[in-house]
Amino acid sequence: MPDPTVADILKKVQRIQIVANRAVNDLLAGQYHSVFRGRGMEFDEVREYQPGDDVRAIDWNVTARTGSPYIKRFSEERELTVLLLVDVSASGAFGSGERSKLELVVEVAALLMFSALKNNDKVGLLLFCDTVLAYYPPRKGKGNCLRLIRELLAARPVARDTRLDVALDFLNGVQKRRTVVFLVSDFIGPEAGRALSSANRRHDVIAVTVTDPREHALPDVGFLSLADAETGEVVEVDTSHPAVRALFERRAADRARTLTQTLRKSGVDELPIDTREDYLKSLRRFFHMRERRFR
Repeated sequence: MPDPTVADILKKVQRIQIVANRAVNDLLAGQYHSVFRGRGMEFDEVREYQPGDDVRAIDWNVTARTGSPYIKRFSEERELTVLLLVDVSASGAFGSGERSKLELVVEVAALLMFSALKNNDKVGLLLFCDTVLAYYPPRKGKGNCLRLIRELLAARPVARDTRLDVALDFLNGVQKRRTVVFLVSDFIGPEAGRALSSANRRHDVIAVTVTDPREHALPDVGFLSLADAETGEVVEVDTSHPAVRALFERRAADRARTLTQTLRKSGVDELPIDTREDYLKSLRRFFHMRERRFR
């Protein structure tokens, strides 16, 4: 596949911007605001104590100066820092329909970025496979979002393993304050439960799990040559044999079950998206789940 030209990338950025903006305005802006917590509480004002106020909020310094009781008021700090950790290993190039997993990732990432933009949040991007390939620190503004989308569109799949722990350890090193982290990957690689738990203690980590239907079930089409995009290993499979298809489905189900268990044990929420499904439905379900939890 030839590398995209600058003109190709800019054209795709314009199309993605239109699609993402429409979705944000019509569907997600209010939900986005309500399902992610701010970084904490920030000082708002000092006012006179009123009957019923919490005595633990009394500002003793002001009270001593004025001779009357005053309390400190705090409000939730709504501004968020949002960071997308995107796996660009070669398995993302797979897609059995009109788009690959990585193409789907770009659209979902753009939607999340424009949702953050509407909320006046900072947005950053980290690209990784078995190492961190690029890091763009969180910043505000539409120009920043468009630049990050361009970088995503220009990223080429890398034929190396996926190492979630490397990306998450890097995250903990560069982001000291609490951050909303979207970890976007097909999660095909070594188990990373320890790193997920560690990152989620400091941040709000959401696992965006990207799949394709052909990763769960094989069609009955006779002999197929299946190539591992990251190792180059090729396996000949007779898909006409029911036992072969059943074994493939069973192993895929086992991987999915193990991943779900790992995420639950780590306290990480899962946002599943599929190349053949409407990702807006998945986002709605995810946001409704977070809203119910916070209520």
